[in-house]
Amino acid sequence: MGESRKVELYWLGQMGLLIKAGEMKLCMDYFASPFEGRRTMPPIPADELTGIKAFLGTHDHLDHIDHEAWKIWAGNNPDAKFVFPKAHQSAVIADGVGPENAIGLNDGESVKLGDITIHAIAAAHEFLDRDPETGLSPYLQYIIEIGDVRIHHAGDTVRYEGMMPKLKSFGKFDIQLLPINGRDAKRYRENCIGNMTYQEAADLAGELMPKIVIPGHWDMFADNSGDPQAFADYMDAKYPGKINCIIPEVMKKIVI
Repeated sequence: MGESRKVELYWLGQMGLLIKAGEMKLCMDYFASPFEGRRTMPPIPADELTGIKAFLGTHDHLDHIDHEAWKIWAGNNPDAKFVFPKAHQSAVIADGVGPENAIGLNDGESVKLGDITIHAIAAAHEFLDRDPETGLSPYLQYIIEIGDVRIHHAGDTVRYEGMMPKLKSFGKFDIQLLPINGRDAKRYRENCIGNMTYQEAADLAGELMPKIVIPGHWDMFADNSGDPQAFADYMDAKYPGKINCIIPEVMKKIVI
């Protein structure tokens, strides 16, 4: 267990997070490019985001690994590391990220960046979709340890067999960001693969009992959204007083 540190989180919309601990900054799943139909505008222009220790992407979808933004960040954050599913190595290198800064992870792997440790476990974006030949998982969740603070970023996922023992092995989380937009036949037919429903996400938090839970993936696109208030109400009804549920506001500081 590391030393206690003050950690600040800023929600960037969708599943985006900016994490600060002193002078250290991590940026995760930030969708920073203009795009027709997006309802949450990028709070920080891509070319103004500097001084980042590491950029993390959970999977190769535009609103999680924004390649146009990664090209910018590879140029104006030359010392930053880029952490992503190893299955997408070639796509990230094509963004101009140098091989020395490109850190591909797979299920069960970790990387230590100074006093920060990033652990990866597989996510099931409706399906696990693990490559049978390489064993690589295209979707990941991250557990970030900063001193004695543990942050769980679930990426895009549903609950799958074997996932909970992996998560429980890390001990108690200080904060979890969970997708709540769900899934249905209409979206599936349109090749829009889904995530946990708000009830499933609430029950996952209820089993793991983090100090704070944040609903994500509900604000960006009208046809693939969720209701954060329904999530908060369900948490309050089923797990009253046990977990601090925060409906995030873009760039409003959350302190751990």
